[in-house]
Amino acid sequence: MAKLVVDKLTKTFGDFYAAKEISFTANEGEFVTLLGPSGCGKTTLLKMIGGFHQPDSGRIKIGEKEVTHLTPEKRNTAMCFQSYALFPHLNVSHNICFGLKQRKIALSEQKKRLEKVIQQVGLKGQELKMPSQLSGGQQQRVALARAMITQPDVILFDEPLSNLDAKLRESVRYEIKELQKQYNLTSIYVTHDQSEALAMSDKIIVLNAGSIEQMGKPEDIYFRPTSRFVADFIGAANIVKAKVKKANSANYYHVACELGNFYVYSDISPRAEEVYVCWRPENLHYIEDGPVANISGMPENFCYIDIEKLAFMGSTTEGFGRCGEGLSSFRVQFQLKPNLSQSNKACFRLTENAIHFLEPVRQGS
Repeated sequence: MAKLVVDKLTKTFGDFYAAKEISFTANEGEFVTLLGPSGCGKTTLLKMIGGFHQPDSGRIKIGEKEVTHLTPEKRNTAMCFQSYALFPHLNVSHNICFGLKQRKIALSEQKKRLEKVIQQVGLKGQELKMPSQLSGGQQQRVALARAMITQPDVILFDEPLSNLDAKLRESVRYEIKELQKQYNLTSIYVTHDQSEALAMSDKIIVLNAGSIEQMGKPEDIYFRPTSRFVADFIGAANIVKAKVKKANSANYYHVACELGNFYVYSDISPRAEEVYVCWRPENLHYIEDGPVANISGMPENFCYIDIEKLAFMGSTTEGFGRCGEGLSSFRVQFQLKPNLSQSNKACFRLTENAIHFLEPVRQGS
């Protein structure tokens, strides 16, 4: 495995930017996920790394070697496709060894590698079966084994689990991650599934319209989004405009928004006096016997929400409501099913470190 460096990679199709000066590094053995909605440029970026698309500008390095303009077979990468791309007329063993045969690897070495990789992906006893005789999960393992057997510097995954049902997708997701960790595989993984990205990645790169919106560890992307796009795309988030004033204590701020007034801790300063802020539904804690508003209003960090909808989700119950007519709808989450019904007013407390500052509010927006 080797380090991958992508430096200011740009690719256009006519007037459309599929990638605009994209730069990032995947260290040896790191699992990096390219995450974003359809059309954001993640698959184009993956194909440029694999050599299937040529960039208009920028550089790609694998290890110490620049591979920007090399054809796919001349850069030591392997691709796991969304459709598996197995040869229907070849059995499991021949599918897995196809790349080795193309590289004219000695038959004795092919057999040695095949035996090892068959064990690694749990396909012992399936060697002579045809792809049509395998389940979707087994076909995915064959595709992974075919990529691993060539001993690539970088493995590229193009939404490899999207054809599996939800339960199998979760199972194969953890199998891929286990193999990646066990064999220290440098991996670039493309998906639009946020839960997949959060569960598997060492680093997530959120793409939007051909540009990097945010890059970081899964925990940072989820808990510390830097823009409305990221906050809204990754999980559920409540996003509103707010006015922010510095408090007397270091890293503390007074935040006023339509939900109420909040005393907030943040080690990242707001970029303006009026910004968008966000918080996750699970950070609003239901208070069964909430405080009563006094002459100056509700105490800081407490608020009342008129619950309009409740949805039982099993381990949690989700609610939607407003704190005033015509105002924004807020999403809340209860750990246990509350003794509430629709049109009930519920009290919540928002913790000091739950609110995150996003981009400034533009005039007229």
